[in-house]
Amino acid sequence: QSLSWGGHSETHASNMDFMGAHLAFISRWKETDDELCRHSMSFVLHKAIRSDFFESYLYLLETLPLVKLYAVTSEVIDGEKQFYARAQNFYKDVPASEEGMMGDYIELSDVDIEGSKEFLKKFVGGPGKAGTVCALDCGCGIGRVTRNVLLPVFETVDMADMMEEFLIHAHECYLGADADRIETYYCYSLQDLTPPCKKYDVIWIQWVACHLTDRDLMEFLIRCKASLKLNGVIIIKDNMAREGCRLDPIDSSLIRHIDIVKSIIYKSDLEIIGIQKQEGFPDQMVPVWMIAVK
Repeated sequence: QSLSWGGHSETHASNMDFMGAHLAFISRWKETDDELCRHSMSFVLHKAIRSDFFESYLYLLETLPLVKLYAVTSEVIDGEKQFYARAQNFYKDVPASEEGMMGDYIELSDVDIEGSKEFLKKFVGGPGKAGTVCALDCGCGIGRVTRNVLLPVFETVDMADMMEEFLIHAHECYLGADADRIETYYCYSLQDLTPPCKKYDVIWIQWVACHLTDRDLMEFLIRCKASLKLNGVIIIKDNMAREGCRLDPIDSSLIRHIDIVKSIIYKSDLEIIGIQKQEGFPDQMVPVWMIAVK
């Protein structure tokens, strides 16, 4: 769960992450100093408490990487409400089409679909593997992954997306006759979604984990774990930064290094059972990785 990476430049990045968390703490504490002193607390006692707390904080920072992740992510996104609101505003202007779902990379849709199909095959249909009865597509958009990856494998699929327009287009147009095999449409942001208990063989989370803060992603994964059947699998497919964590201001998404994503997964009490890079994308693009967990 460490965020340490080999090499001088990567060590420097890790140190910068630590400093970001440290400054976030100092800033938060500074706001409380005057308030504490105003409530008849002696300066000596206040100083002692602050010293003890800061030592404990430094210990937690080193031993529990997620403490650092929360602080650094908070610095990167500059406020959760704005972070989520910007994403919602961005998708209001995205057309309900395959081109809209793929941005400026519609030509990569087939490559993406084939990579997803091959990765999924490793974890379903066989002794000790996930079943093929029902899957959940999270951040489904109009159902590009539902139609091309999940419906050919599963008897039924549930779809979740925060944009009602996308779900309506999926049901009325994009899925065609296969719309009859969609059991439920959830019009929720993932931070607000609690999937039904023990319903799904596979939960697919593609290009939407990046729209959750670290804490919300961890808590959503915990809820997804409770929603899996025996031998069920969660598959996360997303952009992964080559270093550190950065915000894409266009769609308000967090591009995390894969080690950060792994740390959040481990904190969710999940086990990684497979990792694979999506091949066939241009080198200048942010790398896309697939991670299977249970």
